[in-house]
Amino acid sequence: MTSLVDRLWYGKGRPLFLLTPLSWLYRAIAESRRRKAVKAHTQKLSVPVLVVGNITAGGTGKSPLTAALVKTLQSAGWRPVVLSRGYGGHASDYPLLVTEDTLPALAGDEPVMLSQATGVPVVVDPDRQRAATYALDHALGDVFISDDGLQHYRLPRDIELSVFDGSRGVGNGALIPVGPLREPVDRLNTVDFVIVNGATAADDEGRVPAEALSGIEHPHMYAMGLQPTRLVNLKTGETRWPESLEGQKIRSIAGIGNPTRFFDTLKALGAKQIAVPFPDHHRFRPEDLGTESGHLLVMTAKDGVKCRSFAPDNAWVLHVEAQLPEAFSRAVVEKLQANSKVPDS
Repeated sequence: MTSLVDRLWYGKGRPLFLLTPLSWLYRAIAESRRRKAVKAHTQKLSVPVLVVGNITAGGTGKSPLTAALVKTLQSAGWRPVVLSRGYGGHASDYPLLVTEDTLPALAGDEPVMLSQATGVPVVVDPDRQRAATYALDHALGDVFISDDGLQHYRLPRDIELSVFDGSRGVGNGALIPVGPLREPVDRLNTVDFVIVNGATAADDEGRVPAEALSGIEHPHMYAMGLQPTRLVNLKTGETRWPESLEGQKIRSIAGIGNPTRFFDTLKALGAKQIAVPFPDHHRFRPEDLGTESGHLLVMTAKDGVKCRSFAPDNAWVLHVEAQLPEAFSRAVVEKLQANSKVPDS
């Protein structure tokens, strides 16, 4: 599926050009929704809201960026709360306050992963405005980070970040279904920061030049990298260095938006892998995990939260963390302080 998407959306041509009228309709609906939601905003929330999202379909690294922003804001004295739609989860009641032990079937895989990675309150609700109200009523924190919330316009926001995959960019530049764009590229004119995951060029402060990513220009464009930090056994909690995979035979599985990035990371670590991609947010079953003799099973943290209850003894999670330029982190904190009634820390 991923290779098909790469050919249809991320190549130079537009093989689905016959669907262009649907792209026009998609754009009209998206822009109408945005205009109505923005017009409906009567006032900001009493705490600042930072939105992380993208204008392309598929994985770009939003969740690792969200986790990194949590740490950045905590270091500056803030108490972050993560707001999420909870894609793939089906709770009986919303809002849902997620803990490390919440079932992914209720909250979705990414909220549970973020709760485990950050330890901060994570509130799930398809209505993010309602999630924010819940967080305010329960005094859960003093800044909200909306994960994958760029197109959820009902939630007022103070800062918007759009994330791109450095190797994919805007693809063929067309809107869904002809291309990967959720919104036109000119939507970037209204966001505060653009983050390029895996940027191949950046200056000493981590800024990405416009010519480094075809089709994207922004005055505040920064590089991001994903750094493998540790391997953790799903059954025992044993921890190993990622470098221990060098020369190791593994079966790697990934049910994320861009599994190729995960497989490339394992390849760079020197693993001899059998790579098995699954659809994003795949609901894993025991039979999906495989039984190759003498191989370790390695998966993403997002998939690990769904496989923990039935994982075999040889199942390991490769954890990664977003590496961000200090100049970007400073700029985010300064902008938050400028848009908040909370005094500087």
